[in-house]
Parts: sequence; C-alpha cells; structure tokens
Amino acid sequence: MEHYDVVIVGSGHGGAQAAIALRQAGHEDSILMVSRDRNPPYERPPLSKEYLAGDKPFEKILIRPEAFWAERNVALRLGANVNEVDWMKHVLALSDDTSVSYRKLIWAGGGDARRLGCPGAELAGIHTIRNRRDTDALKSELEAGAKRAVVVGAGYIGLEAAAVLRKLGCEVTVVEMQDRVLARVAGPEISEFFAKEHREQGVDLRLETGVERIEGDGEKVTGVTLSTGETIACEIVIVGIGIVPSVGPLIAAGAAGSNGVDVDTFGRTSLDDIYAIGDCAAHANPYAGNAVVRLESVQNANDMASVAAKAIMGDKQDYDAVPWFWSNQYDLRLQTVGLSLGYDQTVLRGDPETRKFSLIYLREGEVIALDCVNNTRDYAQGRKLVMNRAEIDPELLADTEVPLKEMG
Repeated sequence: MEHYDVVIVGSGHGGAQAAIALRQAGHEDSILMVSRDRNPPYERPPLSKEYLAGDKPFEKILIRPEAFWAERNVALRLGANVNEVDWMKHVLALSDDTSVSYRKLIWAGGGDARRLGCPGAELAGIHTIRNRRDTDALKSELEAGAKRAVVVGAGYIGLEAAAVLRKLGCEVTVVEMQDRVLARVAGPEISEFFAKEHREQGVDLRLETGVERIEGDGEKVTGVTLSTGETIACEIVIVGIGIVPSVGPLIAAGAAGSNGVDVDTFGRTSLDDIYAIGDCAAHANPYAGNAVVRLESVQNANDMASVAAKAIMGDKQDYDAVPWFWSNQYDLRLQTVGLSLGYDQTVLRGDPETRKFSLIYLREGEVIALDCVNNTRDYAQGRKLVMNRAEIDPELLADTEVPLKEMG
C-alpha cells in the first residue's frame, strides 16, 4: 500500500491551494492529490462564463501550469474517487481498486450539482455546470446547432449561463421557483436590477414557476413543461439549483455533519487527523453571526485551505476571513463582500440607472455586507467597514460624494 504524509481529496480551488500552502509553509514530505476529475487542477468560475463563451481556452483556466505539480513533488491521482475512509487505520479505498494510507487527510471534495427529480430528468440534453466535462458537453451541443435553451434556477450559475447563451444567439427561458432572481444571495434591489437587465437582453424570465416535467422524443429533450401547464420548446436544459456536498464517505465513516461535514475553526472534522475545506465544510462563520454555514466560493476554499495547511504544520490560526464573491453577466460585474444573512436594513448608494451602484446591508446598525455593481472602488473600500462592523449613518453611506474609506 502506498503511503503519503498528506492526502488531499479534490482538485478544485481548495485542494490545489492546500497543496500550495503546505509547500509554502515548508512541508517537505509526500503529498497526494486524489480527484475524480481527469484534468489537473483548474478554475471553476469560468466554466459558466469565459470558458463556456469560448473566450478562454482550457489552458488559460488552469490554476497552475500542469508541470507545476510535479516540480513541487505533489502527486496527482486523477480519475479516482474515494469509496471508503477508514479513519482509525488512516486508509482510503479508491475506485481504482487501490488503497492509500495517510498521516493527515484534507477533504476538499466540493459538491455535486443538484439534479432535477421530475419525470424526464434522465433525458439527454440536460446539463449542469460543475466541471470541465459538463461544460464541454454543453458546448458541443451549441456547436452542433442548439439554439433554444431553458435554464432552471436563477442563481449565479443560471444567470451567468443565460447571459453567455444570449451572447451566443440562443433563445433563453429562465425558470425560477422563487419570486425573484438571486434570492439566496442578494437583496430585492439587486434582484430587481438583474431581472430587468436579463429581460432587456431578451431572456424570457419566469418567476414563481416550477418544472413539471421534461419532454422528449424518448432519448433527447424537446421541451420543458412548467407548473403553469405551458411547454417551452428547447434543445437543451441547464440546471443550476445548487449542489449536494460530496462528503458521503466521511459521513459513512462517522464524521459529524448534516449539511456537508462539520469543522472547527482550524478546519478539523470530528474524525482524528481529517480536515475538510471549501464548499463541503460547514463552519461557524464570524461574518454570519457565528451561524454554521457552508460557503460556495473561491475565497472560502482558498482561505480554509491555508488555515488547514497551517494547522497541519503546527501553526494553528482560527479561520476569520472576510467572505467575498463575484458574478459576471453581460457587461455587469457584481462583487460582494461580507454576508447579508439576517440584515434588517439596506442603503442604496448610487443610481442603478447609471449601471454603477452599491447596496449596503446593515444589521442592528452595523455594516455587514455590500453588493457592488460595476463599482470596484466601493467593493474594495467597503471591506474595512464589514471587518470593523462599522456603524455609519445611513444618509452618509448613501452619499456617493463621500468615499467609503473616509467613513470608518
């Protein structure tokens, strides 16, 4: 049986950063990265944006050049899943019928795209956007002439995909169960702005609408029947309705967790010598009032990876990173800093008609988050207000003549 000092499960942003951070911290022993993906570590956000649009080739979204990993003596076991974790023996059983032992394990498994559960959900032509293979399959259908798409879900992934498809000349219908777009991540003012933008760009946006079933010819999608009874003809369906954390083997081994796997402030699970980071790691976040949350972002994956790597190297530092997110749609860049969970007041800073403005979220008078549209200055300067839980007069926050950096 092969043995590695540290085994990292997952090759996304978290897994890649964990390996990088270990080497940067002076770790000289063996590292293995196990991934079901068959490609070396690459960025995920471009999959629904530049890579889908054809603006960036795959080589441009690699996290590091392929040779980097060999040069840093990081072994890659690609195309292999972890079937079982024996935490007492410190052994992983892999899908390629091999086993590896470890001293420390970092689980950066991410999540699987949530699938539709309605009739017809098994038909060809239904796509998710979670890895390169997903996006390549979608691109091949577009290149073959598909021109009509139904997007299920109006979160980041769904709206980003809709924007790219419109750019490529497709007819696009977006179906969302909630009464507004971006309902899970942004306030009503931001939702209204982006809904208006998509409609002006030609997207047929159906809110408070569900999917009854997927129609097909026996093999391939031909349409989507909505909860209203209407059927929308299409050649492709894109499903963007969240993820299911990929933590099955950890939970089966006895790790604590109900929505993902629970970790402490150093990224440690309830199982000895096993850490978890990124999308699948549920943690008490200081920017969410210490509520236990999972954050699906590059920032969270990278920062949790660094915390776990330092802990393994004996430098224990609590996870205390300011959350941030971004989304590109058409010529709009939405940048978010902080978490707006539980906000009780919003302040609009700027005029949405100018396509450059910010929405500031307050809770009990404290600044807890900002959504900034085409407004990188507010995004950068607002970070300090979030970190300091600054209490600023709402009228002052709304005054665009006063830079945020002068407020706290």
